[in-house]
Amino acid sequence: MKVSEVMTAPPVHVDPGVSLREVTGWMTERGVGSVLVVKDGELRGIVTDRDLALRGLGGGLAPDSTVDAVMSAAVVTVDADDDLRAAYRAFGRAGVRRLPVLDRGRPVGMLTIDDLFLDVFRQLADLLGPVAWSVLQEPPGPPSAGGGPHEA
Repeated sequence: MKVSEVMTAPPVHVDPGVSLREVTGWMTERGVGSVLVVKDGELRGIVTDRDLALRGLGGGLAPDSTVDAVMSAAVVTVDADDDLRAAYRAFGRAGVRRLPVLDRGRPVGMLTIDDLFLDVFRQLADLLGPVAWSVLQEPPGPPSAGGGPHEA
């Protein structure tokens, strides 16, 4: 499965000159914990709710300060055409909860740890679905001798 099949698209993004007040409002409206900082179609960084809380207002910056003052410029990314296993490895190496997704260097989506959890749950459902169905179709067997399970 490819990253593009699991990611959220399009990503929420802002210009580096947007104020902390504005980006906080947009994140609240859209229900996201991060936004990409993009200038002329190029990824410049990422701002998370944690960046806003700790480096922004918690760090003494005024609400009219700009996003580029708190963004993380060193961003680990994955490609939209990457196999999902590559994304699992990138998350493991980077220790982050969100990865911007690029297509030919341009941001096209966001992949989160939650997206990977949903993928794992879908795979488990695909694996266990036939097993559960076969168990439901089998008639119950005779009771075992000894009256059921015993504790050791």
